[in-house]
Order: sequence, then C-alpha cells, then structure tokens
Amino acid sequence: MLTSIHSKEWVRLATWLRERREAEGLTMRELAARLEVPHSFVGKVEQRERRLDVVEYLIYCEALNVSPLDGMSVARPTG
Repeated sequence: MLTSIHSKEWVRLATWLRERREAEGLTMRELAARLEVPHSFVGKVEQRERRLDVVEYLIYCEALNVSPLDGMSVARPTG
C-alpha cells in the first residue's frame, strides 16, 4: 500500500487546492498569510511534499473560501 502522499487521490486533492487558490486570485504568499504559515508550507502542499491533517485541511479550505466537501469528492477513491 502506498502512503497517501503518493496516492492518486492526494494528487487530485493537492491539484484541486492549487486550482482553488488560483481561482481566488491568490499567490502562495497571500494564502500563507491567511493561514499564518510560511509560504513554503503552501508550496509543499501544492507540490505534494506535505500532507494536511483533517484540521489543517479544514482551515486551508476556509482560507480559500471553498467547501471541504467539494475537495473530498474530488479526492474520493475510484475503486
């Protein structure tokens, strides 16, 4: 079993998060400021070098003004 950081589901979710950031017109630095984290945090998430735990994911989605449920449907395993 692959760790989730290497799974196709995480690739889809990380891609979705990046696309939502771009749709909001935010740079990585601007999103990092909203999250109160270093900009490298956002870069590592988007480059799939770092996973988000559930609480981090919820906060990340809130900062992007998106529903966490939308992202979960994108990342859902496809059997």
